[in-house]
Amino acid sequence: MVQRFIELGEGYSDLYELLEIIRSNQHRIVSFLELSTIHNGKKVTTVGVIMSPTDPGNFQAIYICREGITDPRVKETKRWQLFHHAAEESGKPVYQFDVKPSSVFHEPILYYQYLTGILRLNHILPPLN
Repeated sequence: MVQRFIELGEGYSDLYELLEIIRSNQHRIVSFLELSTIHNGKKVTTVGVIMSPTDPGNFQAIYICREGITDPRVKETKRWQLFHHAAEESGKPVYQFDVKPSSVFHEPILYYQYLTGILRLNHILPPLN
């Protein structure tokens, strides 16, 4: 199985694309992610959705909007409310973690490997076959 993070952007208008992906792929959603961190001195959250693997192809997408939404523990924004509402409507679990900011990694691929490790250790992503 191939598991890949697909970054839609940094949580501004691209959040609406994530919401549309959620609406149009309800049957494929496995779970939701809220990854909190401190980026450039601000408490922010990465939101995402983990999809079931494709058939055929066995490709598992993890769509995310990276570090662009204010952490809801600081201030609950409309964008966070829209995401959280979509998660509630789906009935799927929302996994919340405090993570390192992407800026501490030299390359984006290293950040995604770090997140993959966290998600596998917590049995949210299955191991590779």
